Amino acid sequence: MTGPLPPLDPLLHQPARTQLVAYLSGRGEATFSELKRVLGVTDGNLGAHLGKLVEAGYLATAEAAAGPRAQTAYHLTDSGRAALADYVARLTALVGLSAGDATAPRPVTEPTPEPRS
Repeated sequence: MTGPLPPLDPLLHQPARTQLVAYLSGRGEATFSELKRVLGVTDGNLGAHLGKLVEAGYLATAEAAAGPRAQTAYHLTDSGRAALADYVARLTALVGLSAGDATAPRPVTEPTPEPRS
């Protein structure tokens, strides 16, 4: 297949955000505290990443009763699940190039001009 390389979602193509959405995909939902612990990031860093994903519609929030006070829990939206699935598919196609997969998309190249007689 000849064509342009598959573009990757720039919002998800950031290590902490990729890990965050992958974790939520398997876990279902998690509180800020849990996400901070499993990702090993600072409050500010996690808050910034969560804010971008919520703003994009990839994550939604709900109140979770955890101990004496309610906490905010995050979960993937349908749009977030679709974006993650698309991201993984595109990344898989790119990895296929390194393995010599003939069905993986190839970069567009200019045709070699025919010699003139």
